[in-house]
Amino acid sequence: MVRRLWQPLPEHRVRSGVLCVLRPVIGLIYVAYVLIGGVIFWKLEGSLGQKDFTELLQRKQTLLTTYSCLNQEGLEAVAQAGLSLKGNRTTDGFWKFTSSAVFAATVVTTIGYGNMSPTTTAGQIFCVFFALFGIPLNVVVLNRVGKYMLALGRNMSDFIEGKTKQKKCTRFFVHFISYICGAALFFIVPMIVFQQQEGWTYSQAIYYCFITLSTIGFGDFVADSNPDNDYPDWYSVLMASWIFFGLAWLALVINHSIDILERLNAYFKQLCCSQKPEEESGSGEDVDTETKLEENSDIKNPSESQ
Repeated sequence: MVRRLWQPLPEHRVRSGVLCVLRPVIGLIYVAYVLIGGVIFWKLEGSLGQKDFTELLQRKQTLLTTYSCLNQEGLEAVAQAGLSLKGNRTTDGFWKFTSSAVFAATVVTTIGYGNMSPTTTAGQIFCVFFALFGIPLNVVVLNRVGKYMLALGRNMSDFIEGKTKQKKCTRFFVHFISYICGAALFFIVPMIVFQQQEGWTYSQAIYYCFITLSTIGFGDFVADSNPDNDYPDWYSVLMASWIFFGLAWLALVINHSIDILERLNAYFKQLCCSQKPEEESGSGEDVDTETKLEENSDIKNPSESQ
């Protein structure tokens, strides 16, 4: 007999192997997609920003010449020109690579601060198609990250359960600790960083954290956009990483909250439905006792007549 040197793998092993290969590939595709989008936005909008910058500087020089002693009207005119009062920079920043990459990340995550937006026709058309394919890709990647977070929590709870032999208390403890660690990592630490880098109060910083991670994105507070601040190079990278992983964590918290509300709703429904049959059964017993008494009286009446 000729022995086969190669045998086909079972179908479930093939599928699991393909999934293991695709998981990191999807993440790499997502990162590359955002970075390439940032480069394209930078190239499409960057040249226009430099032209606007020259025009704004001329407007500022004209205003400073006109208002030798700036009063309130002069300050408002400078602010309307979009210029910083401390230097030759604009309040909204320009299309450089880091700001363009962060803008691309806010597009696919649907945050949409509104402090930056494409103004060229090519940039606007590209933004439409970039968001059209980027938003589903972002949802898929965030779901993957959320599943990894859940798997990490389950593995930790299973390990502690094996040591303590207490299932319910262990799961509650692990979820509670994970929520506390997530709140510290995605709210408390960024709050301190934003307070130091942006000069915001702690309440403004925590407000910005929630508005950003919940994808509400009012745009009244936007990090890395103050022209009077000299931000370090790592600041934009840290912001993009915080937004990505913070979105996945907050989505898990919201899903758990929805699950808890649905369970409470089901519990109260079951409680209300369980009370109604008891009342109906109670009324039925009364009817049965009444009919039995009537039957007994009917049986007794002929004997009495006799």
